[in-house]
Amino acid sequence: MKLERNFKIKLFADGADKAGMIEMYKQPWVSGFTTNPTLCRKAGVTDFEAFAKDVLATIHDRPISFEVFSDELDQMLRQGRKIATWGPNVYVKIPITNTKRQPTTELIRELSHSGVKLNVTAVFTLDQVKSTVEALRGGAPAVVSIFAGRIADAGVDPVPHMREALKVVRTVPGVELLWASPRETLNVIQAEEVGCDIITMTSDLLKKLPLIGKDLDEYSLETVKMFYTDATAAGFSL
Repeated sequence: MKLERNFKIKLFADGADKAGMIEMYKQPWVSGFTTNPTLCRKAGVTDFEAFAKDVLATIHDRPISFEVFSDELDQMLRQGRKIATWGPNVYVKIPITNTKRQPTTELIRELSHSGVKLNVTAVFTLDQVKSTVEALRGGAPAVVSIFAGRIADAGVDPVPHMREALKVVRTVPGVELLWASPRETLNVIQAEEVGCDIITMTSDLLKKLPLIGKDLDEYSLETVKMFYTDATAAGFSL
């Protein structure tokens, strides 16, 4: 797959299907990878560690995030330290809170300042961004993943929200801002214009990237042809 333009923003493939991940790994414009427990479950992963190490045998030279899955802070810490040993390109994903609304900022601080590269995930509010950035200050390289797509689902324009978040993130060297949960290819343009460092995209969205810049008259004709072909194949008559 060839893209018609070069993006300043880094494109990360989001998924947990090994075959799909390897397919995306062959694309030089895919700069990294992210996974999460939900994607792993959908992909049928049953042995998390075995899956991760199998993927890392091939994807060993681009950043890849694996998430802890305990709901207890002490076990998150233990799991985070273990995941970090799987490879130098591994980022440990830590959710901003557990299910009890307990913040993970102290855990984030401890891991980051012990040299563990982190991807702090499920971040929504600017207060969460601020507390995360303070915990990461002076620590290892890290990513703050703000779920812009879900923020948009809540009826909030994510663009000004992400601009404000970027101001906070830029106060700490080595911390990158990630636009998570995009819903359409337009989000890549938006994230790039905001100045985000990374955007994660599922393989389905990544495959739509060559459409960016497509002639709209031509796209209109292709759509009309699709409707005509489907109506004919269905045998509709009046």
